[in-house]
Amino acid sequence: MIRIVNLTKTFGEGDQRIAVLDNLNAHFERGRITAIMGGSGSGKSTVLRHLIGAYKPDSGEIYIDGEEITRMDTEEMDQVRKKFGILFQSGALFNSMTVEDNVALPMREHTQLNESTVRIMVKMKLEMVGLRGCEDLKPAQLSGGMLKRIALARAIALDPKIVFYDEPSAGLDPISIGVVDKLMLDLSRKMGITSVVVTHELSSALRISDKIIMLFKGRIIASGTPEEIRHSDDPRVVQFINGLPDGPIPFSKSQTDYGEELKEMTFN
Repeated sequence: MIRIVNLTKTFGEGDQRIAVLDNLNAHFERGRITAIMGGSGSGKSTVLRHLIGAYKPDSGEIYIDGEEITRMDTEEMDQVRKKFGILFQSGALFNSMTVEDNVALPMREHTQLNESTVRIMVKMKLEMVGLRGCEDLKPAQLSGGMLKRIALARAIALDPKIVFYDEPSAGLDPISIGVVDKLMLDLSRKMGITSVVVTHELSSALRISDKIIMLFKGRIIASGTPEEIRHSDDPRVVQFINGLPDGPIPFSKSQTDYGEELKEMTFN
């Protein structure tokens, strides 16, 4: 469903130019859940922003459902975006709108459905996330877990082929994380949705993913099933999986260490 070929992205100019993504290659299988993991600054969010068309790479290609998107103009990219939904880390619901209006927004903006059909569709999406009957509530009246589930209902409003999740478990209690995990699994297994999950929640990623991609300094250092990642002998993966403070990924850096790291990540 998604293929990344030799993706490179730098920020800054001259001697301060830093390679955030360095010749990255990856693929995301249709109907499967792929988690992108790694420490802070590893490039996870940058990959996601390229996949949704928010960033243009310095070089490389991205294919979504067979279409190469990096050279598309805004109008062409808008057509591709109709194939996917996004669950933002904060939920990104409109506080002035009811739950019904938030979930209905993509349908009202991008389809010609009449209002009665839109309302029926909203009820169906809310039923899928276990929150039917909440149509008249405002986001301020909802818990954190409910906000994420409403945001997920909006993300699947147009029956997308792909859903991108940006830290779906952030700020949630263990039970709410379990609920969101189950919803992601159900969407993948029952509806064949391709899911790309950027997350720090290791237990969640190991539980729901078909494949995990581990990033370090803009490069893939491991890719495989949760079992393969769990038994990796790469010391960086071992440190991340076990949450060890000591290892090849330093906990603290001096100014000199940080300068050397920037040089290592900088193109000459």
